[in-house]
Amino acid sequence: MPNIKSAKKRVRVTKVKTLRNKSLKSELRTALKKAAHSKECILQAISSVDRAVSKGILHRNNAARKKSALARLLRASDSGV
Repeated sequence: MPNIKSAKKRVRVTKVKTLRNKSLKSELRTALKKAAHSKECILQAISSVDRAVSKGILHRNNAARKKSALARLLRASDSGV
């Protein structure tokens, strides 16, 4: 347990940020799983990926890879319909 005031604050701040990141990461995973269902879900998943990058939850290269896969899914759904 920290004794220094700033270290105590870091523990509090880290706890809040961890909860926020966990929530956003869970939301992202859900969006990616739903993406297989419809075109709207794919577009929502792409925006979720962008949001995760802006919040610092995903690395931009990881996001690019995910968006590329989603774009392939989108093209496949357009040609299949």
